[in-house]
Amino acid sequence: MIAVAAPSALLNAGPGWGVRLVGIAVVVTFMVSYALFRDWERFGPLLLRHPTLLAADTLFGALLLVSAGPDTTLAYVSVCTPLLAGLIYGWRGAAVFASLQGVILLLVHATLDNPHTEPAETLILPGLCVIAGAVGSSVRKLMLHLGEATRALAAVRARLAVTEAVDAERARLAREMHDSVAKTLHGVALAADGLACSAGAARMDPALVKRQAELVARSARRAAAESRELLTDLRREGEPGREVDVLAELEDAVRTFGARCGAPVTYRRTDEGGAGGGLPSVPPAVARQLLSITEEAMENAHRHARAARVDVRAGVRCGVLTVGVRDDGTGLPGLPAAPDLDRLRRSGHFGLVGMAERAASVGARVSFGRGERGRGTEVRVEWPLASRRTEAGHDR
Repeated sequence: MIAVAAPSALLNAGPGWGVRLVGIAVVVTFMVSYALFRDWERFGPLLLRHPTLLAADTLFGALLLVSAGPDTTLAYVSVCTPLLAGLIYGWRGAAVFASLQGVILLLVHATLDNPHTEPAETLILPGLCVIAGAVGSSVRKLMLHLGEATRALAAVRARLAVTEAVDAERARLAREMHDSVAKTLHGVALAADGLACSAGAARMDPALVKRQAELVARSARRAAAESRELLTDLRREGEPGREVDVLAELEDAVRTFGARCGAPVTYRRTDEGGAGGGLPSVPPAVARQLLSITEEAMENAHRHARAARVDVRAGVRCGVLTVGVRDDGTGLPGLPAAPDLDRLRRSGHFGLVGMAERAASVGARVSFGRGERGRGTEVRVEWPLASRRTEAGHDR
């Protein structure tokens, strides 16, 4: 608008120094306004601290307004000064700059050669300055309230996010304790009860007591080892770039479970191309969840289903790592193939709930079904190897 009003201001300016002063005012006012607009992030705080800068800009614009006249476009643009003052400085700044701009407009009208100007025409622009200042102050209050509401909402969201993270961590630690240390300690308690009964019998068998004492000691050492493994795994998850040979870990876990429980457990690879195929290496977090699901399924088959045989199959087919645990036990009647967490919780299958939550935490899919010939239960976990790139990106 300054550029549009510049020709009228130059034509109405007096010859000599008048034209020069108007030209200087045009250049200075235009460049200052453009600099403030382009680099507002840098000049905005400066303008907030020094209102005299806006006053100087207003005075330079007044020189143009005196030369161009109150009937040009520049006279109506001058209303923007109290509006900007209201936005930046509040109602006090709006009052000061509306008064200043109104005085300038009245002085411009006083310099006119036509003395028959109507009072309404003289006061319309100063009145608009007052209205613009009030509008700017009101908008400022609205923006401040909106900013406070936005900050309050952000704070509430942050607290909710922290609460959800804490709840998720509690649930994760509960699953870890349930699937490892808690079960082993339950075994220690059962072995200790058997030892107490044998030691308190009328005819104590030293060999039996010795075996049971050794079982208690082995179980206690197992609980300590599982605690160390749990802490090590939790720390190891944060190591970027590290991957685990999950099929080898699964084979070792099956062998350890069979030796510890004395249960007939078999393990077989089902890779494309046989056992000599490439071993899939996965992030530690994924490997730990797959191992925990497998161990939970074997433990359920041995303890609850009274299975005579447990078969574990693991391998890669069509880009999907699949782990299946199949038993010939009593099975779980009425269990849906697709896990429904709410239904599992209501029916008391908290171990199965933990399996489903573990699978979901790493992007895997778990399903429950019947074993061979409709007997027993099969737990199947599928993890697409394409998710390995996503997990690696998260680690980085």
